[in-house]
Amino acid sequence: MTTFANWRKSSYSGEGDGNSCVEIANSSSRVGVRDSKTPARAFLTFPPEVFATFVDGIKRADTER
Repeated sequence: MTTFANWRKSSYSGEGDGNSCVEIANSSSRVGVRDSKTPARAFLTFPPEVFATFVDGIKRADTER
């Protein structure tokens, strides 16, 4: 099982959002994603290439609006 030590929130997360967002952390072979409201619960992991493709898709969809 992969262990993540350095979870971080988006710079867009703030008090106006209730400080609720997803957090990510990197290991040498996986990217972890968890809910900032319940950090002790389960999290998802993805290969870095898959996560990068996901983030690129979100960025493209945001610019197409």
